[in-house]
Amino acid sequence: MNATMKASPQARAVQRKAMSRRGAVMVRCAAGEPKKILMMGGTRFIGLYLARQLVEQGHEVTLFTRGKKKVDAQIPDDTPESYREFASRIKHIAGDRMDFDDLKRKVQREGFQVVYDINGREANESEAVLDATRSTLEQFIYCSSAGVYLKSDQMPHREEDATDVKSRHKGKLETEAMLRRSGVDWTSVRPVYIYGPLNYNPVEEWFFHRIAARRPIPVPGSGMQVTQLGHVKDLATAFVKCLDNPKARNQIYNISGERFVSFNGLAKACAKAAGYPEPEIINYNAKDFDFGKDKPFPMRDQHFFTSIDKAMADLDWKPEFSLLDGLKDSYDKDFGRGTFRKAADFKTDDMILEKLGKGVYAGARW
Repeated sequence: MNATMKASPQARAVQRKAMSRRGAVMVRCAAGEPKKILMMGGTRFIGLYLARQLVEQGHEVTLFTRGKKKVDAQIPDDTPESYREFASRIKHIAGDRMDFDDLKRKVQREGFQVVYDINGREANESEAVLDATRSTLEQFIYCSSAGVYLKSDQMPHREEDATDVKSRHKGKLETEAMLRRSGVDWTSVRPVYIYGPLNYNPVEEWFFHRIAARRPIPVPGSGMQVTQLGHVKDLATAFVKCLDNPKARNQIYNISGERFVSFNGLAKACAKAAGYPEPEIINYNAKDFDFGKDKPFPMRDQHFFTSIDKAMADLDWKPEFSLLDGLKDSYDKDFGRGTFRKAADFKTDDMILEKLGKGVYAGARW
């Protein structure tokens, strides 16, 4: 790594201040100097939590976004004090990451030591960022996906398992391959299903909509398919633990929750977290239906879970949230406050229920 880049006295002072107090999303700073960090993205979900943890540690964090969303938007965990501190420290470069020439002009002169690429999808996108920062870069940390694994009869997925070159996440695989060839120090994180307050993917929100409407929950197959969810704050902490960690050099890590859960079990856990009675679960055969382009269930209809043993050993990391506690955190700080990303859509539910002779929904009761 490039050891000649030193943090500014101001950054070191911020780190000392952050170490002296307890913030809502604070984690203790790892050994070493504060870093000058570029984060690609950071205003939707994962980056909101990750940026706060990094700032709390005293690092100088700059978000590169198109500028359509506030880079200092508040999150449910913010206190007035922690928000003021974050808003005063976070920096921003506005631009389109797909305009590679403009990206390079705006980034290469800044002397970034670390890149967190949270929203890169294709290898050429991340390669452009790498090229723009290479002269001062010490570590490139990438957000990949556990969706890259080839479907297997042997579970859980481990980091060395075969990957699917035809996966819709093949761009993530190609980015990891590019980083291997690049000669830079890199780390790639493969989350499974991510959940938590402000989640823009309809994972727990899909269940909460049906639970709040007192509707049956349609679950494909037997409902015993096993999956895995990881809380966004645990993911953010794992990302931080990769920073300046010699064990994370040129490594890939699965990141998610410690326990697995069945689809039926997830429906029940969501209801319990939200304070509702156990829901009625309707299992159905998805092959009996033509849903067109509509998605009747928010998760892939298969066993899908990973081992996080490697991350726990190398990163000195352990998920803070149990599934139930994490779902409660998400409900209490988001859906339970009346906020959600997508409005309820029960079109496919009604198709399933009608075909199974369960009637058409007409209110709080059937």
